[in-house]
Amino acid sequence: MDYFLQMLATGLVIGASYGLIAMGFALVYKATGVVNFAHGELVMLTAYVAFTLSSTFNLSFVPLMLVTIPISMIIGLVLERIFIRPMLGEPIFSIVMVTIGLAVMLRGITIMIWGPDPHNFSAGVSSEMIFIGNLPFYAAQLMSIVALGVCVVAAWAFLRFSRIGIAMRAVAAHETAALLVGISVKRIHAMAWALSAALAAIAGVLFAMNFKLVPDLWFQGLKSFPAVILGGLDSILGSALAGLVVGVIENLSQGYIGRGMREISGFIVIIVVLMVRPYGLFGDKEIERV
Repeated sequence: MDYFLQMLATGLVIGASYGLIAMGFALVYKATGVVNFAHGELVMLTAYVAFTLSSTFNLSFVPLMLVTIPISMIIGLVLERIFIRPMLGEPIFSIVMVTIGLAVMLRGITIMIWGPDPHNFSAGVSSEMIFIGNLPFYAAQLMSIVALGVCVVAAWAFLRFSRIGIAMRAVAAHETAALLVGISVKRIHAMAWALSAALAAIAGVLFAMNFKLVPDLWFQGLKSFPAVILGGLDSILGSALAGLVVGVIENLSQGYIGRGMREISGFIVIIVVLMVRPYGLFGDKEIERV
């Protein structure tokens, strides 16, 4: 039983990172109808930016995030303005291909600036163990779970009560109707990219703190994609919950079946979900897949 609980707890920690990354995917898709395949690279880039800020100015976690999140939002806005906005009106496939090209470019830029070597990244957070019952956690692990909870509540409140959030839901529901009532679709698209980049920064920093900061951190975007499919491409909150589910499934399959199962179990989930419920557990049945 203790072994099962340990596997479950570790799965929740990994799943929290997946959930944060999946929320960024879903946010852009919900507002623009495009899957941003450069989101994993954005997670990696913002984590390296945070590492540089922490090393240069000796910032602890909270001040670091207060600086990193606005910078990441600016990065998201710049990328949207340069690469995505000129593609408005073009076929969805063309825009998706642009995000794939952007992903490759961001990988190259990151390695060119910071090099291929891994880095330890603590952001001033203690490495002492914290026990909850008999289960040991590092502080950064608990912070990942708490961060996911905070982001879920913040996303729900933002979409439900803020004017921008309501406008974003209107654009997602019917873009033409939103234009007719005076909503600037271009601004909503830009805001979606900015908020997605903020989620990428939170996910990237916490993942690097729990593991290491490495150039292949972008791969976590691909590993998080099963959570996006499971929760629903257009469901931000559903993607967060699905991230926890995928993390637990991966860890339990590794613990009870074999190490290799961890790498493929999430994609097995994709196949099963697409066969049984193509729009995900919380997705809209009428969404158009790319």
